[in-house]
Amino acid sequence: MTENLDLSTPVHPGLHLKHELDSRGWLQNDLIFILGCAPNTVNQIITGKRGISPDMSKALGEALGLTPDHFANLQKSYDIAQANDPNPAVSLRAKMQSNYPIREMIKRGWLQDSDAENLALQLASFFEVNNTDEIPYLAHAAKKSSYEEKEIPPAQLAWLFRVRQIAKSIVVPPYSSHDLQKAVTRMRDFLVEPEEARHVPRILAECGVRFVIVESLPQAKIDGVCFWLDENSPVIGLSARYDRIDNFWFVLRHEIEHVLQGHGKGIVPHIDELEGKNAGIDDSIPEDERIANAAAADFGVPTAKMESFMARKDPFYYEKDVLAFSKVQGTHPGIVVGQMQRRLDRYDYLKRYQVKIRQFVLPGAIVDGWGQTSAT
Repeated sequence: MTENLDLSTPVHPGLHLKHELDSRGWLQNDLIFILGCAPNTVNQIITGKRGISPDMSKALGEALGLTPDHFANLQKSYDIAQANDPNPAVSLRAKMQSNYPIREMIKRGWLQDSDAENLALQLASFFEVNNTDEIPYLAHAAKKSSYEEKEIPPAQLAWLFRVRQIAKSIVVPPYSSHDLQKAVTRMRDFLVEPEEARHVPRILAECGVRFVIVESLPQAKIDGVCFWLDENSPVIGLSARYDRIDNFWFVLRHEIEHVLQGHGKGIVPHIDELEGKNAGIDDSIPEDERIANAAAADFGVPTAKMESFMARKDPFYYEKDVLAFSKVQGTHPGIVVGQMQRRLDRYDYLKRYQVKIRQFVLPGAIVDGWGQTSAT
């Protein structure tokens, strides 16, 4: 018999096979006879010149009274121990990609494709921190960043910082809340024809509001944002993820109200997903969001008139009545339809009137996405 094997580190399974033979008092030729294999097969395994295949593992298990996978597991452990350690960059890339859509950010031109360490440095610069240990959702620090504490998902956070990057490069006159309030009244005249939305970027800039449209990242679920570069520099960012006239004007007016109210001046901005119940004004919605939602709804169609119309027509909302009501209110039918869909919880209702509007807004706006990257 041989001495007991040191199992603290994996060894070639041939040594285990030799141990099994010695413990039984068998010669190699005895095992060759039992297996019916080529004369040199067993010696090559024992001397470590040959590995143990799954078929051989089952045969050895049968011959030695062991489980079929006994030697297969020994071979696997040995192979793993002999394999080279992966490049540390693999772990770093996995960590970054598991938190942020790095490949999509590279595709958009937000980051330059490079080695893992350089990508990490770029990501730190992107999030305006000194090093990778301070990057939200990547840091190991016990205290989370303010963004993590507010539970802003990483994809939304990346989108937000891209809006912020672009906004910093925009030059506008000093912000005037008075001018912005007047602009809201002026924009009310743009609701009839979709192409009139082209004036929005210029009008907001004249009021001192930086306006940016950044295509949403996959699974970001974001419609708009309001934040301030400083006490007097508001920014409105839209994703335009829903290319509908009602959604565009609702989200825009929602964010404008945040600006007028001075919302978003804290460390963490207002990031809005404004579909379904999130566009409502019930008690489950935070107060500042209720204020912005009410202003956005009233902008499209005065709320009192909308409620009166629906009460009079309930339960039969005929298309001709909707068109007539829209004309009287001086607004596109798609905007009225959008409000009715939410109130009725019927998002297929007269859907064809919710015309596309992105094509009219993007040419005059500062845009990042849909195949183009904004210079920053």
